[in-house]
Amino acid sequence: MRDVIVVGAGGGGPVVAAELAARGLDVLLLEAGPRHAKPREEWTHFENDANNPLTGFLRFGPQDRDKPAWFREWSQNSFLWQLSGVGGTTQHYYGNSPRAYPGVFNDYDKPDAYNYDVAHWFPFGYSELVPYYEWVEATLPVQTAAMGTKEEVYFRGCETLGIPVQTRKTTTGNSFRPQENAILQPGGTAGRTTRTELLQYPKAIGCTLCGYCFQGCMQPPRAPRNQFAKRSTDNSYVPMALTADTWKRGGRPATLLADSFVTQVHTEERGGELVATGVTWRTGETGETHREDAKVVVLSAGCTETPRLWFNSGLPNPNGWVGRGYTDHFFDWVFGVFDHETGNSKGPGSSARTEYPGYGGLENVGLPPAIEAFAMTVSDSGIRGQYANCRGMTGPWDGPAGRLVGPELKEVLSGGIDRLLNVLVITDDDVEAQNRVVPSAFPADEHGPVAKVQFRQRQRSRRTLRNREFMARRAAELLRGAGAKKVYRIDWAPVILHVQSTMRMGERDNETVLTPEAESRWVKRLYVADNSALANSLGGPNPTLTTQALATRTAEKLYQRYFGGDPWVRTESPTPSTDPRISVRLAQLGL
Repeated sequence: MRDVIVVGAGGGGPVVAAELAARGLDVLLLEAGPRHAKPREEWTHFENDANNPLTGFLRFGPQDRDKPAWFREWSQNSFLWQLSGVGGTTQHYYGNSPRAYPGVFNDYDKPDAYNYDVAHWFPFGYSELVPYYEWVEATLPVQTAAMGTKEEVYFRGCETLGIPVQTRKTTTGNSFRPQENAILQPGGTAGRTTRTELLQYPKAIGCTLCGYCFQGCMQPPRAPRNQFAKRSTDNSYVPMALTADTWKRGGRPATLLADSFVTQVHTEERGGELVATGVTWRTGETGETHREDAKVVVLSAGCTETPRLWFNSGLPNPNGWVGRGYTDHFFDWVFGVFDHETGNSKGPGSSARTEYPGYGGLENVGLPPAIEAFAMTVSDSGIRGQYANCRGMTGPWDGPAGRLVGPELKEVLSGGIDRLLNVLVITDDDVEAQNRVVPSAFPADEHGPVAKVQFRQRQRSRRTLRNREFMARRAAELLRGAGAKKVYRIDWAPVILHVQSTMRMGERDNETVLTPEAESRWVKRLYVADNSALANSLGGPNPTLTTQALATRTAEKLYQRYFGGDPWVRTESPTPSTDPRISVRLAQLGL
């Protein structure tokens, strides 16, 4: 019997695995998708190779790429962009690691509290989570993003908005700042040359400004895996989990099994309570099934797959909130066309942001060509000028919202993508019960009934709609202030990247799935440690850092409750995931 089984090696599961393995527990980490142990041999920077949702190496699908991607049903105009594989969706994230706004926690008592989703606060105070933020920020590490031309242009626009520069980790007012991101700062020759022979580790350290964050990070060449620039969990917490005996006295290496799709959580009655006892998984290569028991099970399969596994396991759902409250950040896309170079495709994907607590935020997003084309065409208003008027989407952008086609598109792209500047609109989205994950009526796959995502795009809360319009207008004003000669709003259909809250914790047991310690209310010894545990959409900031801070807290809580251990976050110093001892051990393991 294992001490702990963690289901899912995405943004949250490896955090739990690494922290508990470091405390000497026997941890099994199961991942349904592939493990890219040697990405320089398996990956390329070609966008179709990486991001094709059916055949790319960064897709939601099995390890064998000759097999089809896994199916999910969503009935509306949307695209659910979530990955399988060790590292999960952090493999293609941009490393942005802002903290949640304090207004989404239950100790917030400022006059602007009404601006937030006060019906769905976190069931503890912001101050309680700060030490866990600090722990993760030191472990990854989280650093101030490297700056380049596109950031200079973006900040020029921010200076015209009448808001100050933010200089603290915690955001309490309207402001702009460089991103706090989980990407190692350029060092040595990185960022100083384009000569390939000089962009090799250890001459080059950290981010080489290659511009391919979305295709998975393998920079700089020759660096140990735990020194790759982007701190996705396959580069940070997973190596820590596998080498826990090296960097922590008394640690015990976790066991990682990829290509292992968990199909069942097992339970039994003990003393009148339902208790999690283990899991069954299916190996993709052979089709064989395996069962293993554990003292504690932690679900970290993501906001869609964690509810699916719950339903397929026949676990209780007495208040009907399993899978409900499916929130995102109701993205929109606004971009400007400039008569000079912006450096749009160069450097870290997103290194600058603007904050409007209670409404959301803005991010500059630099993209390579194919993803740039995708971003300019995913519209809920159809072709610009043909359908948008019925939506009434006019504002400080040029003409109605919608996607560009024909001569207008040719004109916009005539100067190339490095004369564009993109702004991603990110709202604070309300938790709404009708947005949910349920079992699909489509035929089951080899793992059981598949998930259906029901998402009410055009009927969101009045506050969420207000937030999106407010932030889109700020984006257009920013681009005008930066000198854009044309500004376009796309009116994105749901591109579902920042998802949270389908297994949410909270204050009231009639509309939550988890206790304030992230343990299931109805199944003891069963925890959740992914974005689905988040109580709300954080006010708008990117969710990964908060999920990882919460996962650290969850690991500590379950360690205390079921293994008699002492808390560590306030009494120890975190070990950075870049620790040279980890690099040496990984080399010994051939990783």
